[in-house]
Amino acid sequence: MNNLSTLTNAEAPIIADTLLVCNFDRGIFEEMKKGGITVANCTCCVWEGFHDTMKAVAHWKRLFNENADLIMQIRSVEDIHQAARDGLVGIILGWQNTSGIDDNIDFLEVYAELGVKIMQLTYNTQNFVASGCFEERDSGVTGFGQDVIAEMNRLGILIDLSHVGGRSAKEACEISTKPLAYTHCCPSSLKDHPRNKSDEELLRVAEGGGYIGITIFPPFLPKGTNSTIDDYVEVVDYVVNLVGEESVGIGTDMSQGHPWSWQEYAMHDKGNSRRLTSFGELKFPTGIEQICDFPNIRDAMKRRGWTETRIERVLGKNWVRLLNDVW
Repeated sequence: MNNLSTLTNAEAPIIADTLLVCNFDRGIFEEMKKGGITVANCTCCVWEGFHDTMKAVAHWKRLFNENADLIMQIRSVEDIHQAARDGLVGIILGWQNTSGIDDNIDFLEVYAELGVKIMQLTYNTQNFVASGCFEERDSGVTGFGQDVIAEMNRLGILIDLSHVGGRSAKEACEISTKPLAYTHCCPSSLKDHPRNKSDEELLRVAEGGGYIGITIFPPFLPKGTNSTIDDYVEVVDYVVNLVGEESVGIGTDMSQGHPWSWQEYAMHDKGNSRRLTSFGELKFPTGIEQICDFPNIRDAMKRRGWTETRIERVLGKNWVRLLNDVW
């Protein structure tokens, strides 16, 4: 009986959410479990410097210990499969900025040893490494940034470009020897927004062996707060048809559990400086308003006539393939 159970879990499809920025606690982990999520990239750095980021990572270590019956830390692709076999939610510690290293490249290895396996080069504005998508003048990847990218390649840390400016993202693709990702974005050809990516940008990442996670974040969707889950899958379908079904996945960018004050924090440079954008009402698409609604995405894909092969690739296999290539 135990062998049969283990085999069944091992053969279960991998379900990945490539960006969650929730107010993580046991309740959120239970929601992730209910939603059938096998592995998620969970943010533990946005604007923070070294000291506060280290505190956040330490807090996550406590969460792993206190919720070991629900979650486990993911450091390798084999860990993802182990999480699936054990019926646990796998958590990858990720950053939406490289502010956590300050200007000390040696800190990258320290964080890599702690299991931080994904880092976005910058969050919306300029830092020591590159320029963000809301920066008035995108000056590209800095000299220090070139060294950071090389070190991230060496350490097997996935480079995320979701909030990175166009020129900086292009240069990062040229510098990196490993595939990169937009873990959570939408196409600007369907909705003009500074955070969305052009067809050219999406193709560049995909053609380099990278990955594009499509977000449900309402300001980036063509129908905004009027979107349904079927509208969302239509956007995913557009990107699949553009770059191929082997390069696309789901990166919801859900912020479940955070108060509005946190959204205000995210809308300002460094959390407390100039306002960069205005989200408006954060009403997620009908049918996927909470993490536990994740299974509804598969149903919407079926309604659109997707094959099971395409569904499994987009829901998780493509993410695992990317991590295997980078890690």
